[in-house]
This record gives sequence, structure tokens and C-alpha cells, in this order.
Amino acid sequence: MYAVLRKPRTMSKFYELVLKKVGCEVVGLDLQTENRPEVIEEIRRDVTTHRMLFFKNQGVISGQRHVEISRWFGDLESTFYKHEKSPHPDVFRVSNDEKEGCRGVGRTGWHIDGSFQPEPFAYSIYHMVSVPKSGATSFVPLSEIIERMDPDKRARWDRLWMMSDRRTGPIHPLIYKHPITQKPVLCFHLGMTESFVWDYQNPQQKVAGRDESRRIVREIHDEITIKNRDLIYTHEWQPGDFIISDNLAVAHEATPETQYPRNEVGLRVLHRTTIRGEFKPEK
Repeated sequence: MYAVLRKPRTMSKFYELVLKKVGCEVVGLDLQTENRPEVIEEIRRDVTTHRMLFFKNQGVISGQRHVEISRWFGDLESTFYKHEKSPHPDVFRVSNDEKEGCRGVGRTGWHIDGSFQPEPFAYSIYHMVSVPKSGATSFVPLSEIIERMDPDKRARWDRLWMMSDRRTGPIHPLIYKHPITQKPVLCFHLGMTESFVWDYQNPQQKVAGRDESRRIVREIHDEITIKNRDLIYTHEWQPGDFIISDNLAVAHEATPETQYPRNEVGLRVLHRTTIRGEFKPEK
């Protein structure tokens, strides 16, 4: 269990940061009322630096306020299904009860959001509205996974491009540089990949077959969950949690318990917004 007092602390100009396994917890800020431009700018910088910011005990943030905070980072992109109980057209409402929100979300494999877009989403912003007895979300930083690879595997992955299962979707390089930090990251969705292309846009390009693509998906999965298990942070949600994530730098996956029925674990309701990407992944 994560213990705040045992983690290193650092001070920003306006709040305290507590280092977590991935990202930092922000202490001393009320998102319900915070609107100072200088604080917003500090938060934007810290998300880029630390990749994730965790805000605890924020109460129930309205859909309108969730959207207002999201706009600190750019224009919203709403490509997802609109549930009738969503508090705002740009808020994606997820639940383990189909009457309360969209079910079956986030369990198709490790991914970043919006890999099917020409420009994947820049940020994903989460707020837990109703917390069940169990139903966590796991996060993993992407640059460390790439930097830990042996050179031969890194060279192979550098040749791979992801073809989304959305027929009109673009083809993205599996490994590319983050548009702001220039660190290596991954564009991928292990549950929404039609196939992979070797050496895309080169004369020797070749589309991987179904079996080969499945092996590549398994290889990426194992690289995260077996070889780099120590990098994974599994967030056990608490009432009032609010998370801002650099979507291009951190992958995530919902744990199996998020799909457990309401009568077993209680009601789970998660609100999420996504910020429109401004950069196309490029080699």
C-alpha cells in the first residue's frame, strides 16, 4: 500500500509534490476552485516533467468543472460513446453497470488513448465518482520500457508500425519521440491493432500476417507485464481521486476487477476526458 509519509517530497511554487512509483501526488491544492493562471502553468509543467499528477480528496467534481480543468491542456476530443448519464457531452462515463455508464472499457490490453487517431490524445484526465470495493487501473511509463531493452529487440521494434483496427485509422510507428520531451515512447493499443507493418514507407515494407501480429502483441505485453513488472503502478481508487496523465508518456489498462458486477463489488463510476493531440507520431 502506498504510504505518503515514506515517499520523497519536493516543493513546487504553489503546492507540494510527493513522488510515487509513476508520477507525483499533489498536496495542498483544491481543484474545485483553483483558477490562477500561474498555478495552471505550473501544473502543466509538472505533468510534462512527472508524466502523471494525482490529486486526492477532491470531492465530487462536476462534469462542467472536469471539462474546465481539462481545457487547461487544450481542446477536448470526444470520439467515444455518449452515455445518457454522462454529466457533460465531453465526459466519457465508465461503469460496471450499463445503466450508469459504458461497460467493458479498458480491458482489451495495455494502450494509450486515441492510437486510432492521426494525432493520438495528448492527455487523459480521470475522476473517480463512485468507488467499488475493488477495481483498480494500472499505469506504466513508456520511456523506461524502451530504454531497458536489449539493442537487438529495440532495433526490431524500431522497424515496426502499428495498423489500427479502425479501417480509416492511420499507421503509426511503434516507437517514436515524445513531441515535447523528445524521449522515446510507444504508440500502441494491444486490443485495437489490425496488424503491424515492417519498414513502413520503405521499398522493403511488409505487412505482418495474423499469427505474426499476434506474436508481436504478446511480445509487447510480456515486455510490460513480465520483464518490466517493477515499473507498473496499480492505482487503487479512493473517493475524490483526480488524475491528469500525459497520455503519450504513460500506458494504462483497467484491472479485471473493474468488470465485476455491481452486486458483487458495488457501483463503479469513472469519468474521463481526453485532450486533442497536436502531433502525429513520426520517425
